[in-house]
Amino acid sequence: MALGTATAPYELRFDAGRICLDLLSTTHPEERLHSVDVLRAWITGSGLVPAGTPLGHADAGWPPAFRELRDQIDRLVRGRPGAGVSTYDFALARVNDLACTAPPAPRAERDPEDGLVRRLDAPPACAALLAVVARDAVDLLTDPVARAALRQCEGDNCPLVYLDTSRGRRRRWCSSEVCGNRERVARHRRRAALARP
Repeated sequence: MALGTATAPYELRFDAGRICLDLLSTTHPEERLHSVDVLRAWITGSGLVPAGTPLGHADAGWPPAFRELRDQIDRLVRGRPGAGVSTYDFALARVNDLACTAPPAPRAERDPEDGLVRRLDAPPACAALLAVVARDAVDLLTDPVARAALRQCEGDNCPLVYLDTSRGRRRRWCSSEVCGNRERVARHRRRAALARP
């Protein structure tokens, strides 16, 4: 797909292991949350709302709000608390403030094909969706076991962070299909170059 066109849902990443980390993935390899349409695709793809939830009320103010939350979460995930670290403290206060809003209210409804399905009580407000992501960040950052499983991708020039829940905690890449495949291709090319006379 050409740059500058709407991002297809498959171009958005949902493999970091947590919603807040999936939000961080929207910066690489370029800014993804550049339009309301892409943000709507991310909100649905991340599972913040059930599939089919109408998001037509989302306006141009939503992407900057999600980008701002993403920046604050990034500061917290990559930084460490310390004396006199004002950007860390600001990020912490901002995420805590956003987490205070009530998240969207889910309810179970009958569905003839699936039995019961999850629906939202009303169209979700931006602040309510931000609260879900902020609460996920608070849960992640205050859980020592989860925090210890945070990893940065070992791929060349890949800044993505993910939660390593693999067996033996040996996951090296944000995605085996993306960065892992690039590493395997590069390794193959190096071996092939060494094998040439």
